[in-house]
Parts: sequence; C-alpha cells; structure tokens
Amino acid sequence: MTAQAELGRGAAVTRFLLQCGVWAGPFYLAVGLGQAFLRDGFVFAKHPLSVLTNGPGGWIQTANFVITGLMVLAVAVGFGRVVGPTSRAVTWFLGGYGVSMIAASMFPADPVDGFPPGTPLGPPTSISTTGLIHFIAGALGFTFLAVSCFVAARAMRRRNASSLALLSLLSGFAVVLGFFGGIFLPVGVWGIWFAVVVGWGWLTIMSLRLNRLGESGSHT
Repeated sequence: MTAQAELGRGAAVTRFLLQCGVWAGPFYLAVGLGQAFLRDGFVFAKHPLSVLTNGPGGWIQTANFVITGLMVLAVAVGFGRVVGPTSRAVTWFLGGYGVSMIAASMFPADPVDGFPPGTPLGPPTSISTTGLIHFIAGALGFTFLAVSCFVAARAMRRRNASSLALLSLLSGFAVVLGFFGGIFLPVGVWGIWFAVVVGWGWLTIMSLRLNRLGESGSHT
C-alpha cells in the first residue's frame, strides 16, 4: 500500500469515528423519545429516559445505552486522531462517558413514580443495589461529559478555535448545572433533560466541526 493510500485509509477511519459522534445523540434521543411517547405510564415531567429499562420492552432502552455508549467510545478515539496527543485528556474523559453508559445498561434504574405501570406513585422510599450502581454510573457519566467539555474548551483555545472553545465551556457548565441541579434543586427531572440535550448537542457539533478539520488536514 502506498503512503497516499495509507493516508486515505486513515482519513476514512477518522471520518467514520467522528460520524459516530454526529449520530450518537440523535440516535439515543430518537430511540428514547420514541419509547417515551409509546409506553404507558411515562411522564416527561417525572421520568428520565433511564427508567425505560424497566418493564416490557425495557431491553430496547438497555440496547440504546449499549449502542450509544459504543458510539461515544468510537468518537472519543476520533477526537484524539484529529486534536492530537496534546489533548489526550479529551479522549479519556469522553471514553469514560461511553463506558459509564454501558455500565448503566448493565445495572437498570429502579422503577419510580408510576413507571412502569403498577409502580407506586411518588418518590421511592428505598433504592436497590442495581439502582444505586446505575445512579453512580450516571453521575460519573455526566461528570466525565462535563470535564470533556472543559478540556475540549482548553484545547480549542490553544488552537485559536474561539467559537468551539466557548461552545465547549458553556456546554460543560450547562451539563453540570443541569444534572446536579436536577438532583439538588427544585427543577427536578427537567434539569437532567436539559443536561442530556445540551451534552448531545455539544458532541454532535464538535464531531461535525472536527470532521471538517480532519478533512482539511488541519489539527484544529
């Protein structure tokens, strides 16, 4: 294989990895929201998507976690191929987010507040071991995602990509405030929804922009 062909093959692999980042968020939200609209008992104002792992059809959301987590692991590698070794932390923290999604799939969230149907209304009075592990995996995942945003902001600033740096910085703060605010403040589950949408939006935009930079042969 010639050097030019090798470069072309490497560029194709990078494009594929970054495309995983473009589609991870839309895929996760499409599958999750499709279930949320179709399954009885799910209420957007009360339930996060993770509770969809319970009840009949729960395997769909479990598979959603696994597939999306694998896509995040792929784009984490893609980020490293474009941004370069000086920003390896982005790859590691984003990879941690992907691993946390897969871990969350292995330990389902507990039924809560009327979902699935037959579950007592109101907040749960106890938490199972699997539910606790799921919560820990989720908390770690959102933390990894937020740190990925902050590290990416620093990397983009170093390379004079000011718009991507600002986007990453604001997205990191939004993920932190949304997730942990949803737990500790009266905003409830809406904070978690906000963190989810912002986080996936950041990943999609960053993947698109880095894909263009990779095609141009530039390391940001």
